[in-house]
Amino acid sequence: MTLTMAEPMCLIENGNDGKLQVIPQALKALAQIDQRVVVVAVVGLYRTGKSYLMNKLAGKRKGFALGATVQSKTKGIWMWCVPHPVKEGHTLVLLDTEGLGDVEKGDAKNDIWIFSLAVLLSSTLVYNSMGTIDNDAIQRLHYVTELTEHIKVKSKADNEDESIEFVRIFPSFVWTVRDFTLTLEFDGKPVTADEYLDKSLQLKNGHSKKVQEYNMPRSCLRNFFPSRKCFVFERPAATEKMKELSELSDRELEPSFVEQANEFCDYIYNKAEIKTLKGGIPVTGRLLGNLAKVYVDTICSNQVPCLENAVQALSQIENANAVQRAVAHYRAKMGEWVVFPTETQEELSQIHGTMVKEALKIFIENSFKDEDQKHQLELMKVLQKEYEAICDKNIQESKKVCQSIIKRVFQPLEDRLSSGSYMSPGGYRKYSQDIQNYIRKYRSEHGRGVMAEETLKEYLEGKKKTGETILAADQSLTEAEHQMEVERARTRALEQEKQAAKEKAEIYERMIKDQQHTYNENVEQLLKKMEEERISAMREHERVVEAKLKEQHDLLKEGFKEKAELLQKDIDGLNRQREKEQVESPSLFSTILDNVGQAASLFLPGILPKVGGMAVSYMSRFFK
Repeated sequence: MTLTMAEPMCLIENGNDGKLQVIPQALKALAQIDQRVVVVAVVGLYRTGKSYLMNKLAGKRKGFALGATVQSKTKGIWMWCVPHPVKEGHTLVLLDTEGLGDVEKGDAKNDIWIFSLAVLLSSTLVYNSMGTIDNDAIQRLHYVTELTEHIKVKSKADNEDESIEFVRIFPSFVWTVRDFTLTLEFDGKPVTADEYLDKSLQLKNGHSKKVQEYNMPRSCLRNFFPSRKCFVFERPAATEKMKELSELSDRELEPSFVEQANEFCDYIYNKAEIKTLKGGIPVTGRLLGNLAKVYVDTICSNQVPCLENAVQALSQIENANAVQRAVAHYRAKMGEWVVFPTETQEELSQIHGTMVKEALKIFIENSFKDEDQKHQLELMKVLQKEYEAICDKNIQESKKVCQSIIKRVFQPLEDRLSSGSYMSPGGYRKYSQDIQNYIRKYRSEHGRGVMAEETLKEYLEGKKKTGETILAADQSLTEAEHQMEVERARTRALEQEKQAAKEKAEIYERMIKDQQHTYNENVEQLLKKMEEERISAMREHERVVEAKLKEQHDLLKEGFKEKAELLQKDIDGLNRQREKEQVESPSLFSTILDNVGQAASLFLPGILPKVGGMAVSYMSRFFK
């Protein structure tokens, strides 16, 4: 499910007390989006035309507020959710942030939190500036140097440099330069906008304070955002028209600007990745809203947002919701497809199997970091209880239907009993023949369900004394014939008992098979998810190592051999960590499956032979 918003709405604002707060209506809007999201946030100094680019990405002229004065129009963080124009089944979430360095606001602390939130929530961060990428422009991006003080990756401090982990979770970085007037060339040779950015981020040799101040923001940008892209835009229109920029059509803008804007949009549409958490966990709109709330609540409590804590808190919320959604789906679909009573237990079993698979799929797709498979086991337990209740209802409904059929079919017999017509010579044989005829008629009826023979057995047991009375009163039978009829009645009663027992055994055996099927389905989907997570983690590792290798290559090229050697230690450490994970992975899988099997056997007694005693108890719950 997705959401198409007609216009932007505020996601995070400054409350009257000066503290940031998430808008409840925005959370409700995001909660409606089950699709994976591509989140593009734009940051930059106030009055640099950020909002125009975001409107362009939304395919609209108007939406995010544009201003033509020195006043900043955007306050807090505003969002606009639209169907992704290229990635089918995805939602594009655009975040427009208030201008950094607003003269009216004059709150540097607020600026760094807005910048940090944009980094934490987005999958692509667009930094918008005016003029050129010179030293002044880079120094104005000093917020990037403060990220290590305002974002933590792990809850417990260790000796590792957390900035290494930033590469795993930080968005890709796009620098857009507005009103660019220079010619893209170095030493008389043309260069691309990306080469222009890389050249601007080159470090200087030396250890003086001035050199360190020069290198600091550049090093942070290079280390934290290895995926970098640059776009330059010429002035869109003459000065007198800039006040009406949102009213101008493409034909009224400078052709070169229109072309550059289209190239920017095409890049974002085709290259911007979905938002993920550490480990490659995909983020939906609902998860994005919860993520924003967790981060803002942490900031308001005067703490530094910690990704590990946030993911842990979110996993509890999302996994509990995933269980609820899966159970709700199972209940709804079983209610829709099951018509009581089913003709056979097999019929009910097939519907149950299909719905369990669908429910599990919903849970797997909407859960993550389910430590010890706690929530998946809870889902298995709840679905088993739901199925047991449905089976019990199926049994009871079958009994009701069968009792109604028996009442109708055997009514002539009851009438004759009431009139005493069997209490005469030869009456017992007539009674016995009628009973068999009505039994055959009863068994020819459709829609009796799974308890047809059990209900018939109960009815016939109720007629045992009546038959004995009629037999005793029938003076036409010799002693030998009387004894023969007694044996025949006993044989028929035993046969009926066998039929009823067979019927109950078939139900029980089918339910035991259903338990095994449910367990197998859980294991299959769990293994599939674990494999997907393993592949995601591997890709994340490869992306981080590739980024580090690229940075190492650039450092060597620029003459920073010592820095490149230090970076090699980071790369070696990452590779050792990956090798360790690969060695431990098979035993981890085995341990998880063992734990799931042991825990599941407590409420699925049919899956493990060693709990056969529990199976007997389980069976007795249905056939008391």
